[in-house]
Amino acid sequence: MARRKKGLDIHGIVLLDKRQGISSNKAMQEVKRLYNANKAGHTGSLDPLATGLLPVCLGEGTKVSAYMLADDKRYQTVIQLGVMTDTGDVDGTVLENKPVPVISDQQLADCLTSFVGEIEQVPPMYSALKHQGKKLYELAREGITVERKARKITIYAIECLAFTGETLTLDVQCSKGTYIRTLAEDIGNYLGCGGTVKELRRTAAGQFLLEDARTIEQLQAIEAGEPLHSILIPVDQPLHAMPAIHVSQFEADLIQQGQQISTPMDIAESEMCRIYHDEQFLGLGEVLMDAKIQPRKIFNLN
Repeated sequence: MARRKKGLDIHGIVLLDKRQGISSNKAMQEVKRLYNANKAGHTGSLDPLATGLLPVCLGEGTKVSAYMLADDKRYQTVIQLGVMTDTGDVDGTVLENKPVPVISDQQLADCLTSFVGEIEQVPPMYSALKHQGKKLYELAREGITVERKARKITIYAIECLAFTGETLTLDVQCSKGTYIRTLAEDIGNYLGCGGTVKELRRTAAGQFLLEDARTIEQLQAIEAGEPLHSILIPVDQPLHAMPAIHVSQFEADLIQQGQQISTPMDIAESEMCRIYHDEQFLGLGEVLMDAKIQPRKIFNLN
């Protein structure tokens, strides 16, 4: 017997301003319960210490979460200089304290410039990456440290917003896979005193901005007034960089059955495209070498 769904078939994306002190999963579950949705997912974890933009995908929106994970991100962070912790942030155990040297404006500028561009970064032990099937943070909590391979990431820009001599406030634009905690440690090591994240706030993820997000309290206030559905972002909006094709009813039926259709547009081979019929988003297809489109993800938004 098929399991009965718990909740409603609600499809879309909610921009949540996550509060400090809870996991991304707990924040997502709060949104899911508020909407009484049968399915939910988020697009890139924020540590409990961190706040800010957390897109929550509901229903068929969960099918685009993998594409959103690849988006560039933007953060504001406060680095506590002279302190090193086991987690890379002030929630961790202090491993060492060092005096902070006098740092000139030029030394600070040279430091930040050295991290701009494509760089290699070693992921922290306190991360969700897996080693032999086990998450690194689980190993770290057991006192186990394993070797991690450096990964290439890109820092597009770093702007210093404030420098007190003990703390450094930065605006960082970066690629997916960037660990701000590791960046804070590396900047602290460059300056000769170590560093750890004191505050972290995500301000952008792909096309989405923190200024358009709502706290859970604001979402609850909406529920008491206008319908929550009114602020749902359509599931195809994060995919607008992909070319779009519009198909007939006959072709739409083929697509929904997982069958190939001929492409009406000049789209590069292996490129993914959005498929529509009468303005309804049907799904994503891949362009094959014979100018056919093979459905890869079908969306049931009815």
